[in-house]
This record gives sequence, structure tokens and C-alpha cells, in this order.
Amino acid sequence: MSSTESSCSPTTPAQCGGVPRASSAAPASDAHLPDGPRARVVVAVASLGFFLITLDVSIVNVALASIREQLGGGVRGQQWIIDGYTLLFAALLLFAGNLADRIGARRALVVGIVAFTLTSAACALAPGAGALVAARCAQGASAAIVLPASMALIREAFPDPRRRARALGIWAVGGAVSAVLGQPLGGLLTSVDWRWIFTINVPVGVLMLGLLLLVAPSPVRPARFDVAGQVLAVVALSALVFGLIEGGHSGFAEPEVLAALAVAVAALAAFVGVQAKGRAPMLPLELFAARGMRLALPVGFTFMVANLGHVFVVSLFLQQQLGLSPLHAGLVFVPAALLAVVGNLASGPVTNRLGTRVPVVAGQLSMVAGLVALVAATAATDPADGWPWLVALALVPVGAGGSLAMPPVTGVVLEGVAPERAGTASAVLNTFRQIGGAVAIAVFGALIAEPAGFLPGLRTSLLVCAALLLLTAVNSLRIGAPGSTALERTAVAAR
Repeated sequence: MSSTESSCSPTTPAQCGGVPRASSAAPASDAHLPDGPRARVVVAVASLGFFLITLDVSIVNVALASIREQLGGGVRGQQWIIDGYTLLFAALLLFAGNLADRIGARRALVVGIVAFTLTSAACALAPGAGALVAARCAQGASAAIVLPASMALIREAFPDPRRRARALGIWAVGGAVSAVLGQPLGGLLTSVDWRWIFTINVPVGVLMLGLLLLVAPSPVRPARFDVAGQVLAVVALSALVFGLIEGGHSGFAEPEVLAALAVAVAALAAFVGVQAKGRAPMLPLELFAARGMRLALPVGFTFMVANLGHVFVVSLFLQQQLGLSPLHAGLVFVPAALLAVVGNLASGPVTNRLGTRVPVVAGQLSMVAGLVALVAATAATDPADGWPWLVALALVPVGAGGSLAMPPVTGVVLEGVAPERAGTASAVLNTFRQIGGAVAIAVFGALIAEPAGFLPGLRTSLLVCAALLLLTAVNSLRIGAPGSTALERTAVAAR
């Protein structure tokens, strides 16, 4: 770490290591005024980061069938191509949040983008299924660094809760745009060569690095890395996902499956113990004392179960059951993705006007309605129809609802912590999100593994998603009760 960035702090005046934050007479916080050009660059680069790491879920789903044809691996291989990414993403997010706090959000984002660009190239050059899974794991580790760093940059640039809500809505558009582009772009590129779905990340990464040159150094705080906690987190999550995937294919009574699940439980217990007693825990347990955190985490977990889970099974349904090409399968998701962009843009203003509870609950209920409609659509759609328009229509409330709900949930988490804990707090939320996605792929992949059981497994998966979202929507009614966030109190005062 250079002395330039390590000396920066939230109270450093005017200049920070020779990088102008504002005029010479202004305090450092002036650099973070939301209507300034520097803050707009922060929103742009943070949104691009979210776009990049989200694209590599949506764009890969459509290519799974083609990758299987060329590299083999079966359904189990398809699961690991997705879960190799989400597993390391989830396992390293807490470490990455600590890293963002320790070395500064901007520097952490630079490290993450460089690594993500290089590992994307490794995915494109993978000679076999095993090499691709290994490269995907490394890519997920890189994505783990990008996500909390991008969120922490926004937290620094937008101290006002109302304007931060708008900024988070724009940031979330990065994910929504990647969803719009991911499916059809993945299908288009796969029709040429599936390797292009990874190559496309390289120019985006280069663009981000150029924008980061315009961002001032971030404040940092001294922090120790929790090596024991990090190792236990990786062991626990890896054993859990391995046990779920292998159990779904081989049976949960198999010795190796039972051993993996036992290791997961033991490692998780040890992790909690280390965090409770360690001097520098990667996951400070006092974060869970915040009411907003306790309400947000179940929503984040369930959202990703439903979001990543339904895309995984529906993508395979469209290609393997209805016989659509990768491009046509991708186009089915476009209406939902376009409405997701609208939902993300509307989320900030709706939250500021009505508080957090309304968009969070309404968004989850919209997803429930769409998932139930998907169950009916997959039963009614016949390959002879030529175009599964019922599936496309049913996907719309799923995409729109999720995009409305998640940005204010993120705002609740960031509002409840001190600025210097923004990286760690965002990492906790997104760890729960990615664990939800990894578990969904493991479980739902097992449900659809047998060709004869694909359709029953598909519908069971969708109904499980709907049931979990309904439960968290009911729990989210508690948002806005006594103990609500400052963001909610501000919205009430504005009304």
C-alpha cells in the first residue's frame, strides 16, 4: 500500500496524497457531493462493476447446453460451471469487504477488475470442463472483490440517504442491463462460439480501469485479516455445495455426501466460534444486532434462490425441452429484463416517497405471482407452438418485482452501519445472496437431473422459490416498525 492512499481518511482536507478531492478551501467530503462530476463517475464505475459480475451469470446460463456438448460433464458439470463461480463469490465476499475497508474501496476495485479480466480470458481458453470450472472459481473470487468495493464507493460518495437511494437504484441498473443483454447476447455469441461469452468481459474491464483513474483515493482503516475465519468459511461453503450437488445425483445416504455435509456443519460451527472470540473477525457478530440487517439478510438469500434458480432451470427448459436455439432462448428473457431496468430506476424514488417496506413487500409478491404463472406456463407450453410466449409473459413480474425490491434492501443495510463498515456490511448481505444462489443451483439441478423427471423437478423448483419469497414478504412487513432506518424516517417526514 502506498503512503498516498493509506494516509487518506474521511476527515482529510482538500488534498489527499496529491489527488484533488475538491477546491483547496473545501473539506474532503465535498468530493462526495452527489451532484458533482466525481460522484457521477463513481456511480458509473460502480454500475459497470455490477454489470460485469452479473453478466457472467446470465450470459453463461444460455450457453450451458453448448458447453456440455463440446466439453461434456452432464448436468453435474453444468451445475459446477455456475456454482464454481457463485461458491467462491460467496465464500470470499467477507474477506473482500474487509479488504475494501483495509486498502480503500477504489484500490480494491482495481484489484478485482484486473483479476476478473484475466480469469475471464482463462475461461475463454479452457480446454476441458475441469479447467473451465477451475477458471470459473477464480473468476468468482475476483467478482467477490468487485461487488463490496463498488457498493462502498457509493456509500462514500452519497452520505445523504435519499440521494444514496437513487444512486443505489442506478447501481442496480447495471445488474438489470446485464440481464437484458446477458440472455440474448449469450445466445448470439454462443451461436458463433460459446468462448466469446467470456471474451466479452475483457473490453468492459479495460473501460472500468480507465474510469477508475478519475476516482479519488478512498479512506482506509487498519484491519487484520482473519485467516482462520476465511479458511473455515471456504471449507464450510464448499462442503455444503459439494454435498448438495453430489447428494442430488448419488443419494444423500452415500458416505462421501454425509461426510461433506458433516464437514460443512463442523466448519460452520467453528467459524461462528472464531468470529465470536477472535480479535479481528472478518464477520463482526455485532453487525447482526442491527435490526435492518436481520430483516435484509433473509430477503437477500431468498431473492437469489429465486432469481438465479429460476433462470437456471427455465434456460435449460427452453433449450432441452422446447428445442429453442440459444439465441431464441435468450430472447424469451428480454421483456422481463427490460421491465427490471424500469423497476431499478423507479426503486429509489418509490423508496424515498413511500419508505422501504412498500417496494420490498410489493416486489417480492410480484415475484411470487410470476413464479406461480411460470408453473402454469411450463405446463401449457407445447414445443409445437413454435414460440413460448406464455413463459416470456410469466417472467415479466419476476424481473420487475425483484428489481423493485432489492435496491431498498441494500439501502437498509448500508444505512444501519458506520461508513467505515460499509464494505463489510455489504459483503455480509451479498454473501447471503450468493449462498442462496449456490444452494439453488445445487438443489434445483438435482431435481431436474433425470430426463424423465425434468418437468416435475422444474415445477417443484419454481414453487419452492415462490413459497420462500412469500415467507420473506410477510417478514418484510416488519420493515418500518419501531427501530426503522433513518432513510425510512426521512421518507415519512417528507410525506
